[in-house]
Amino acid sequence: MLKSIIISGPPAIGKTTIAKGLAKEFSLMHLSGGDILKELAEEEGFETKGDDWWDTQEGIDFLSKRQENSEFDKQVDDKLKKLFSKGSVVITSYTLPWLVEGGVKIWLDGSKENSAQRMTTRDNLSKNDTLEIVQKRYNKNKVIYKALYGFEFGEDLSVFDKIIETDNLNAEQVLELAKSTVRKYF
Repeated sequence: MLKSIIISGPPAIGKTTIAKGLAKEFSLMHLSGGDILKELAEEEGFETKGDDWWDTQEGIDFLSKRQENSEFDKQVDDKLKKLFSKGSVVITSYTLPWLVEGGVKIWLDGSKENSAQRMTTRDNLSKNDTLEIVQKRYNKNKVIYKALYGFEFGEDLSVFDKIIETDNLNAEQVLELAKSTVRKYF
């Protein structure tokens, strides 16, 4: 059984792209903490269609609801911890790197402007709109995780095995760095 891998980083930095690439390269299952949260949002009556639902007003509204009720995040994190411990999985998660020991943990770092540009291309939105969305999502998540678990999302990166600066790299270059990191630990 292979170890598990966690990919984390700010919103719209390319976590899913890298996680899917690693899953394919190493024949692992890919899971997204965000997808599990979306399932809970659907149970609350939200329409979560599309990969980029988090960037919509409804996604931001659910983020606000999560600030009021930490049970959503606790349920997701409990499920992800169990899946992580079984091994052979690549998980994208904002919180898991701080909640589990072992595995390979990679933080994708980059400017909010870079994330906004990725979102502009991906979601066909204006640069001003995407920069505002990225900032809002980052700040709200940071508040949630500080209150819930006491860590500084995006600040304390000591739990990571590798930090990859993405601003001057394309997706293939980031994936190659991630693959070489995983090979070193596997």
